[in-house]
Amino acid sequence: MKITVVGAGAVGATCADNIIRRELCQELVLLDIKEGFAEGKALDMTQTSSLLGFNTKITGSTNDYSKTAGSAVAVITSGIPRKPGMTREELIGINAGIVKNVCENLLKHSPDCIIVVISNPMDTMTYLSLKSTKLPKHRIIGMGGILDSARFKTYLQMAIGGSQDDLQASVIGGHGDTTMIPLTRLATYQGQPVSNLLSSEVLAKVAADTMVGGATLTAMLGTSAWYAPGAAGAALVESIVRDQKKVFPCSVMLEGEYGQSDICLGVPVVIGKNGWERIIELELNDEEKALFAKSGDAVRNMNNVLDTLSI
Repeated sequence: MKITVVGAGAVGATCADNIIRRELCQELVLLDIKEGFAEGKALDMTQTSSLLGFNTKITGSTNDYSKTAGSAVAVITSGIPRKPGMTREELIGINAGIVKNVCENLLKHSPDCIIVVISNPMDTMTYLSLKSTKLPKHRIIGMGGILDSARFKTYLQMAIGGSQDDLQASVIGGHGDTTMIPLTRLATYQGQPVSNLLSSEVLAKVAADTMVGGATLTAMLGTSAWYAPGAAGAALVESIVRDQKKVFPCSVMLEGEYGQSDICLGVPVVIGKNGWERIIELELNDEEKALFAKSGDAVRNMNNVLDTLSI
């Protein structure tokens, strides 16, 4: 089993670190365009093996995709990160060409791999990856909803107290500050609706904080977050390689589900060895359906920008 992570920056390196700590593969390839950068990160991680007790071989590569040959899963984190005041949408012109090129090079050497997209704007980059590669739709997965749901659970836990392990809470829709939909109505704590424990005003604040969770951290850090995005990517990879059949909200191609077609949006899906295996259609109320349709319109407008780019 070989796994590749493209992009050795903060998110990619954190994702790789989580993957090797969980011993999800025999070899992990970390690739970057910056000379010596991935090799340095790989050597640094390798020097933790005797301390952490893993045996994964870690290979660093400066843009040599031949070293990724035979990868079962490839995680794409390439592209520039957000800076304070920058939206994910503003990244599209820069990151689209990068992601398309990465996909092409990966598939030259690993034609059967499953591709996990973390690069922003994630829903559009997932859509671009699928359209440009023409792979079966189940092999292209956008990670964003897993991260958004982790943030949702964090804010719920902070409001309720107790453990996040006792919470069931999901975010669907686009992976953007104005397009994601924290499903407060369906969130539960130890089997009971969180609305039994929190007022509507508190739940509204939790939802609002979740939606700007990434922007909040970007303002604090001066760049995009990396610990939670990296961990979310690794959790998705783990469900694939271990065929765990976990249900995660991920950006996948919709063909009529949730009233949407020809678009990648975050919905609950079963994740296993074949990629995403089936979509779970939640029973949304009229308000949630309207929000999902609005989210789809916003993401579709971003996707239309792809037609204006020379990539």
